[in-house]
Amino acid sequence: MSEPNNNWERGVLEKLAMSAIQEQRRARHWGIFFKVLTFVYLFVLLSLFMGWMGGKAEAPLGGKHTALVDMHGVIASDSAASADNIITSLQDAFKDKRTQGVILRINSPGGSPVQAGYINDEIRRLRAKYPNIPLYAVVGDMCASGGYYVAAAADKIFVNKASLVGSIGVLMDGFGFTGTMEKLGVERRLMTAGENKGFMDPFSPRNPKHEEFTKTMLAEIHQQFIDVVKQGRGKRLKETPDTFSGLFWTGQKSIELGLADEMGSMESVARDVIKAEDIVDFTTRESIADRLAKKFGAGVASAFPGFSGQVNGVSLR
Repeated sequence: MSEPNNNWERGVLEKLAMSAIQEQRRARHWGIFFKVLTFVYLFVLLSLFMGWMGGKAEAPLGGKHTALVDMHGVIASDSAASADNIITSLQDAFKDKRTQGVILRINSPGGSPVQAGYINDEIRRLRAKYPNIPLYAVVGDMCASGGYYVAAAADKIFVNKASLVGSIGVLMDGFGFTGTMEKLGVERRLMTAGENKGFMDPFSPRNPKHEEFTKTMLAEIHQQFIDVVKQGRGKRLKETPDTFSGLFWTGQKSIELGLADEMGSMESVARDVIKAEDIVDFTTRESIADRLAKKFGAGVASAFPGFSGQVNGVSLR
């Protein structure tokens, strides 16, 4: 009789042990779940506080305000200063019925002439559509090349005396590796369909025909830049032999040259020029998800370049 009793007791103990283990597992799983939930909750709160989730600030109810749009960094299709982001922000700023004036705060070394051109065109369109709402460019550390291409469309350009302004020129840069390849005993095997498809290939010898074509193309884009500046600045521009040479100047000197109008900051322009001290930020902010998606897309594109034939990029920098 002792053996059946022992089996029965052993079975009960095993069941109790298994029950205790399962209970511990459930408790551990719920613990992990609540920890993750707490982490997500805190992350969302922090993201909202830091502005990581994207979007734009809401305009306060009631009074009039100055609308702010930030254009910071390199102007490119995949950057925060892309034409899509800046144009959307400007459109929202002008559409708001309480907007008394728009400040485009610029801190940019330049970038894509296409993206800068889109923004310049849209600024001129919005100024014509909303003639009672002025748009002022306020320069931070730098408003160079493509940045100035955009600023030229503003009603006025305000600078700090130490800001860097100008660099009205176009470049197309790259490297040549033919000498290095010869020293390493590396042979370039480039196959193309179309005699110019290997245009400016950095691993092939220099081609005078391609270089001449490139210079002509850059001169055409440079002339477009010059026309935009002359159109935007008009009689205020005091043209010199260096104005369109690619040089840049301090904010103080840029006023003397007619490239800028006055000294001023975002606060002083809102307070003293627009007469609306309350500033509402209409800048489109990219979320973390957007940034990661762009980086992932760029990584995929670099891994599978296809047959684009693009070697060097034309830049207003």
